[in-house]
Amino acid sequence: MRKAMFVGAVGCGKTTLIQRLAHEEIRYDKTQAVEFRGDIIDTPGEFVEHRYLYPSLMTMSTEAQVIVAIQSATDQRMVFPPAFTTMFPVRTIGVISKVDVASQQQLDYAHQQLLNAGVSRVLLLSAVTGDGVAEFRRVLAEVTAPVAH
Repeated sequence: MRKAMFVGAVGCGKTTLIQRLAHEEIRYDKTQAVEFRGDIIDTPGEFVEHRYLYPSLMTMSTEAQVIVAIQSATDQRMVFPPAFTTMFPVRTIGVISKVDVASQQQLDYAHQQLLNAGVSRVLLLSAVTGDGVAEFRRVLAEVTAPVAH
């Protein structure tokens, strides 16, 4: 089972964040199909932007321990509809990306969109500068850790 599945609009920073987590060179790489990268499932942005593809997201989510919903601070669209996360059988956390180039108003909007979507927690980061990535890595490890009996 994979630890996390990343979902978000085209260009929100899903693949860039994965590159940062893997200590790879940061380069724009449009995800064309579902990619399995280590413990992460990277989904194309079209899966979120076109509701008829939601069944694909639901199917892929059965392979993940947590869903990471990523909202770019610079994207002022309503990317995730209200209660979006209720379709998933696992916990969902939110990430606001591109915080290094965003205004407070943009950050507030992105935060509210993720809360409306139903995420349990919101983290802020910039995959380009690395700000907030260490905290994200820690939270991801925390939410995917095996449960002690």
